[in-house]
Amino acid sequence: MILYYKPTCPYCQKVLDFMKSNTIEMEMHNVDAEDGLREMLKERGGKAQVPALDVDGKIMYESMDIIDYLKDNH
Repeated sequence: MILYYKPTCPYCQKVLDFMKSNTIEMEMHNVDAEDGLREMLKERGGKAQVPALDVDGKIMYESMDIIDYLKDNH
């Protein structure tokens, strides 16, 4: 799993806070710090929004959907 996020995004912070409180670690990429990530998300998932969770090549959006997935699959 790979999480794409933006530090100033409140929805991203919601996911990051959940991960921290549940000791969930994974590869993460800041879309503001790395060129081309938003374009890649749009190509692969249809949207350039964050947070976005890549699960085996499938992109999941929406903070609560990501949190629910992590609850069930961590």
